[in-house]
Amino acid sequence: MSAHQIAQSNPSIGEASATGDWRNEFPQIVAETCVAVKQGKITCQICWAHCPDACISQGMPPVIDLTYCKGCGICAEVCPHHAIGMRAEAEHGVCTTDEGGAE
Repeated sequence: MSAHQIAQSNPSIGEASATGDWRNEFPQIVAETCVAVKQGKITCQICWAHCPDACISQGMPPVIDLTYCKGCGICAEVCPHHAIGMRAEAEHGVCTTDEGGAE
């Protein structure tokens, strides 16, 4: 047994009902710079691992569930490839991937 314990949050989607309307900004995945999208396989997952609300899918391509995303920006901050940009909520459209770019 290891002397170190691992703390991990595993929230369930929707425990607090739809929370996406709380945010001022929303994250958007930039497919051109996302390693997982470019390689066509699940490789990085740093954004998924750090999302405190479990709003990023582990599938391909990764998708951000904007119904529950609070716009904290942690995913954008931890992405080593700058593949997630934060955009003003006023710019919110229906697409969560492939549009725009990281700022």
